[in-house]
Amino acid sequence: MTEAVEYDVVVLGAGPTGENVADRVRAGGLSVAVVESELVGGECSYWACMPSKALLRPVITRADARRVPGVRQAVQGPLDAEAVLAHRDAYASHWKDDGQVAWLDSTGARFYRGRGKLHGPRTVVVEGPEGEHHVLTARHAVAVCTGSRALLPDLPGLSGAKAWTSREATSAHAVPGRLAVVGGGVVGVEMATAWQALGSRVTLLVRGDGLLPRMEPFVGEHVADALVEAGVDVRLNTDVSAVVRDGGTGPVTLVLGNGDRVEADEVLFATGRAPRTDDIGLDTVGLEPGRWLPVDDSCRVEGSEWLYAVGDVNHRALLTHQGKYQARIAGAAIVARSQGVPLLETDRWGAHAATADTVGAPQVVFTDPEVGAVGLSLAEAEAAGHRVRAVDQDLTSVAGAGLYADGYRGRARMVVDLDREVLLGVTFVGPGVGELLHSATIAVVGEVPIERLWHAVPSYPTISEIWLRLLEAFRG
Repeated sequence: MTEAVEYDVVVLGAGPTGENVADRVRAGGLSVAVVESELVGGECSYWACMPSKALLRPVITRADARRVPGVRQAVQGPLDAEAVLAHRDAYASHWKDDGQVAWLDSTGARFYRGRGKLHGPRTVVVEGPEGEHHVLTARHAVAVCTGSRALLPDLPGLSGAKAWTSREATSAHAVPGRLAVVGGGVVGVEMATAWQALGSRVTLLVRGDGLLPRMEPFVGEHVADALVEAGVDVRLNTDVSAVVRDGGTGPVTLVLGNGDRVEADEVLFATGRAPRTDDIGLDTVGLEPGRWLPVDDSCRVEGSEWLYAVGDVNHRALLTHQGKYQARIAGAAIVARSQGVPLLETDRWGAHAATADTVGAPQVVFTDPEVGAVGLSLAEAEAAGHRVRAVDQDLTSVAGAGLYADGYRGRARMVVDLDREVLLGVTFVGPGVGELLHSATIAVVGEVPIERLWHAVPSYPTISEIWLRLLEAFRG
């Protein structure tokens, strides 16, 4: 069966980003079709944010409880791995998308399940189940929201080794006795944290000289120390040169650059992301398949009047919440352009500019200790040419930290633009700091002057009193 239909907007990809683009343009009165070849809800719902945090929440809760007198002795036993995995399954909706399909339908969007590809300007061809064939044309815009996938290195033996990527690491139904994790970024450290606590003997192999290299150096040091204390074998400055797993079953051996070998029952490669743009027909509109799609601040692809790239595919900020933010911006821009309304792109904080991607994108890493960071690190601020000063404080300087946990360890840094006396970035590392981050995000994105922050009084005795200590240190 072949169907040809015209919509105002066609969205490729029904993850959180695509869902939000559809919702925003529908709210603006436009008709929209959404195409998805896998599960509505995307990577975040089934293989990333939700299942990974469901795995980590029991781990962090037990760790926090063990630091509190009167509770410590009650939580000395192992985690109930079966219960944790069942909890994870529930948060991943058992890998069924009925609920999200129902929500998408409720917005008034038309959902097409199948593989969608561009077929020239403003046209998407969908190959659906049971031979269904749909030709969708867009009056105003096509939005590519296909996200990213795990990037595996080109190593001898890897292709047949059935290695885990982030998908297998968040959806596995058994705890491996030994797990090797390759990569010291967010996925690597979070999954090392989770599976070690669930009973695996984890070896973390990192090419560089520290963990979480895109953050302030002290962050990786705190996380590495904690992983080692938890029993993880952390090896820095370590290259993997080959993978050996005969027939893709049984133990896997990693051959290291120095000739050593690491044997494990499973291996996770957490070595980066690549855009899902290799098979969506970019060549039919003059673009190179498999590449990230550069965009302007309204998320419209450079050089195009109708093609948008929203979320991971544009490589601005590979975070679910930033993809949803971009979707709100792009949706508003598509509606405005369809109505001939002048865009507010000249206002960097206007309705049609995704400025926060580069100025104030927040991120939490759910390890033990947690990490929260927003804006620029000291090195990034200096490289951008700002005249800055970093202000550091030990989180144990506030009473709230000691009340939160015996032996609390953590650190905070704010990076101050000395010419404007506003914050360019803030970083926290320590138990429970993820909930501190939104105050920092408001300070950075709102460009709140230091002199005004001085009047934002933190409650006593909370960990947020660290704001007072940071400001006191800056003001002397």
